[in-house]
Amino acid sequence: MTYDFIIVGAGSAGCVLANRLSANPNHRVLLLEAGGSDWHPFIHMPAGLAKLVGKKGVNWDYSTEPEPQLDGRRLWWPRGKVLGGSSSINAMCYIRGDARDYDEWARLAGDPDWNWDAVLPYFRRSEGNERGADGLHGGDGPLSVSNLRHHNPLSQAAIDAAASAGHALSSDFNGPNQSGFGYYQVTQKNGARCSTAQGYLRPARARANLTVITRATTGRVLLSNGRAVGVEYRRHGRVQRVEGGQVILSGGALNSPQLLMLSGIGPAEQLRQHGIRVEADNARVGANLQDHLDICTLTRCTQPITYDKTNDVAIALEFLLRRRGIGTSNIAEAGGFARSRLAPDERCDLQFHFVPALLDDHGRNRLPGFGYTLHACALRPKSRGHLVLRSADPAEKVAIHANYLSDADGFDLRMLIEAARLSREILRQPAFDAYRGEELFPGAAILSDADFAAFIRRKAESIYHPVGTCRMGNDADAVVDSELRVRGVEALRVVDASVMPVLPGGNTNAPTVMIAERASDLLLGAQTSVPQAA
Repeated sequence: MTYDFIIVGAGSAGCVLANRLSANPNHRVLLLEAGGSDWHPFIHMPAGLAKLVGKKGVNWDYSTEPEPQLDGRRLWWPRGKVLGGSSSINAMCYIRGDARDYDEWARLAGDPDWNWDAVLPYFRRSEGNERGADGLHGGDGPLSVSNLRHHNPLSQAAIDAAASAGHALSSDFNGPNQSGFGYYQVTQKNGARCSTAQGYLRPARARANLTVITRATTGRVLLSNGRAVGVEYRRHGRVQRVEGGQVILSGGALNSPQLLMLSGIGPAEQLRQHGIRVEADNARVGANLQDHLDICTLTRCTQPITYDKTNDVAIALEFLLRRRGIGTSNIAEAGGFARSRLAPDERCDLQFHFVPALLDDHGRNRLPGFGYTLHACALRPKSRGHLVLRSADPAEKVAIHANYLSDADGFDLRMLIEAARLSREILRQPAFDAYRGEELFPGAAILSDADFAAFIRRKAESIYHPVGTCRMGNDADAVVDSELRVRGVEALRVVDASVMPVLPGGNTNAPTVMIAERASDLLLGAQTSVPQAA
């Protein structure tokens, strides 16, 4: 069968596209996903995300190459390999970033249609906020956004401590002003996770014109005379080809550029090394890689009220029967945004996530006892990394050179030192006096900037926000143009976080959904359908 649209990747963006493009019954849509169905109960019980860490069946389980500025460590990068992609395994924090982030996107992309006023209607169209609709929020969109149903008392202590440390309080990080501390709103519905697989794809699955194929690893885009005409994928050991009028890559910041390179679109010299015929020479495919590097401050808790040791059976039963209790928690319940003394402009440049548990090495290193963790990341790093194709085999993972802390002037390291110092300052406020035990990391002996720098190199980790490897722009080095069309190839688009020119100021899932909403209109030529702000 020939399809009107072939979407590669059923993640945060792909599920949005599948819904929007198949809404017209005259469009035949194929959605290919390398992973399987989102059947696992830990996906749908929000607190189950802590149990998903070791579930390789829903995770691509990437690691970087040894990072020169981080003591040669390989950093773990979990990415969703399941319907819903990373929206099925993330912490569900619904964050858009600062409005000025999108004005910067518009400038870098050379297109005013990416500025805040232009993208806000797409955020609103996607959002179904339980608080209702207003000029900044949508009330009936497919992506359900809710207040958390359960809070650990330590999460409130974190908010109170931030306030006593001089930070503002916030009831809406997506409101007129991002700064302040409070509880995160989350992508949940009735206490359960609302991934894009649940919010967008599930309602569309019954459509006769939408075909979803899981366990299908796409190996290359089929090209003819400079035009994408289909894809080749492997499923159950068999290679199959399918044709389409438009091919859309939505594999994310790692898989989309890898697939471009496997298809002959990328750095010519690198492609030739692997015997891949060069169809379009673009040295920037896989370049411009950016991520939020995160540093954690861990403190022992003197009271056994954390999530370190819980009755998992009781939690699961309360979740299944009542949709209440710890099972509805996203674990990172509270946090906030702050503007440091190093901020180059008026935007917040630090983000915090508070976890009422000891979280070391992504939770893979289980520490004894009870405790709490404050994550902190710098929102606009200067360092840039790149991806390198290992071979022409689609099953072999791309090599990730994140190049953290590699910026020439050392700004990124200074920012993380500032983040770690502010974290310690918050956790030493009176609100934690009744709970505070020993500071495990960085530890009381860490005092000087040099001490903090060594600690950061030893312990900093990704907070899972890779973007930028198929950057959009109007310059010759851009991978896609401002309408997300791959340069040098017709009928081929990239729609996912890889097209972001720079990181937004916060978690990347909501911006990725927005990109897919806008891309669906670009593909359908239906720009006038977007509801405008009240």
